[in-house]
Amino acid sequence: MVANNEWVGVALLALFALAALVQLYYYLVHLSRMGFSKTQNHEATLPPVSIIICAKNELKNLRAFLPSIVDQDYPKYQVVVVNDCSWDESHKYLEEMEDAFPNLKVVTLTEQEKYPHGKKLALTLGIKGAEHEWLLLTDADCKPAGRDWIRTMAKNFADKNEIVLGYGAYMKEGGLLNKWVRFDTVYNALFYFSRALKGKAYMGVGRNLAYRKSLYFRNKGFASHYHIMSGDDDLFVNETATKTNTAVELNASSFTYSKPVDSFAAWIKQKKRHMSTGGLYKSADKIFLGAYFLSLSLFYLSAIILIVLKLYPELVVSMFIIRLAAQMIIFHKGTKKLGETDILWLTPFFDLLLAFVYPVLSVSNLFIKTKSWK
Repeated sequence: MVANNEWVGVALLALFALAALVQLYYYLVHLSRMGFSKTQNHEATLPPVSIIICAKNELKNLRAFLPSIVDQDYPKYQVVVVNDCSWDESHKYLEEMEDAFPNLKVVTLTEQEKYPHGKKLALTLGIKGAEHEWLLLTDADCKPAGRDWIRTMAKNFADKNEIVLGYGAYMKEGGLLNKWVRFDTVYNALFYFSRALKGKAYMGVGRNLAYRKSLYFRNKGFASHYHIMSGDDDLFVNETATKTNTAVELNASSFTYSKPVDSFAAWIKQKKRHMSTGGLYKSADKIFLGAYFLSLSLFYLSAIILIVLKLYPELVVSMFIIRLAAQMIIFHKGTKKLGETDILWLTPFFDLLLAFVYPVLSVSNLFIKTKSWK
């Protein structure tokens, strides 16, 4: 019996060590790319740009944020707002704005009970109504960091580029929930920005994403995943990004800021919707993400069991500290670059929470589907 217990302890230690090494590999080899990346100097050609915004009952947000989008410091651009079957007073406000701003175009969809649709139809109609080759996507609840938002993103609109990934941040507010939402956003940004900087982009966020109109039509739009409610941003990038056609913009003036959710239940609903598309990623991307999060869960689970059983405490603590040190260095660089340094001190706690929350949400997505795009 004693021998069996010893073998269990050795097996747990081996599992813990393997998970820790995998984690270190990800942090030092992959996730470090974003934080340690250098700002690229691009020749600003500043081509005409069409901004696409889909809005469904977003009157409050349109009033708050649309003025900052139609008043950008950029030589030639249009703003296309798709009023997607809204039943609030959005249409009246958009009519007023359209009269006041010649660069604003409103596309209106009406509800058809026999033919329900999601955001992808609204976005498709907005893209078809766009005048220019370069499309810059954001949401109705997003506000640009300043009047140079388009100009900063457009620095990447070079001949070889077809996709530009921007950072869609959440506004800083009081409370632990706000820090949790922003931490999760930074966490994911470390992955998809670092991966893109290596020439292996697998996703972007629709709150701040640019791509060519010709790329959209060459890919036949969202045809391959139109039946999926989400994915107008990440699945499109996953399909169309190559080693050479995707750029990353991390200058603070290129950021957009959104209103965060106001409850943990709302975050869960939002997160489940975002995670629902992961199963359609390319196999290499699923393996890349799956290996990390599996090792993360096993790292904490095996560490907890070893500590509770008082097995190899010195080795466990030593490896835990090494991994934590690497993580904090990478997160310090990443949060500094994204302007989120106030959440750095919560990294160990939130990281532990994510190790168990993500698996639960992934499993729940197998049984409970999110049906609404808003």
